[in-house]
Amino acid sequence: MTAKDFRQLALALPETEERQHMDHPDFRVAGKIFATLGYPDKTRGMVKLSPEDQHNFSKDYPDTFIPVKGTWGRCGATSVHLKAAKKEVLRKAISAAWRNTAPKRLLAK
Repeated sequence: MTAKDFRQLALALPETEERQHMDHPDFRVAGKIFATLGYPDKTRGMVKLSPEDQHNFSKDYPDTFIPVKGTWGRCGATSVHLKAAKKEVLRKAISAAWRNTAPKRLLAK
């Protein structure tokens, strides 16, 4: 996967917009970040998963998903190694992050 692929997967979700945060792109729904690109470097992305989803993705795909260090990581922030990611797995992770962040009115659709 590439940053372009990550971006396309994120922007395909309802009412998602791309903005900038701390000099790297982020993806938001209802103004809240659910994914970012380019941090800590251009080979990575981040998805904001539930702790349970983070555990499962990290366990099942350890070369792709790694919990971020510190408090953010304990709250579900999960680093994605783009080159190791498979499209369908990344789609599931980005969708899970979106669902965890989206308002209930969007989830009902």
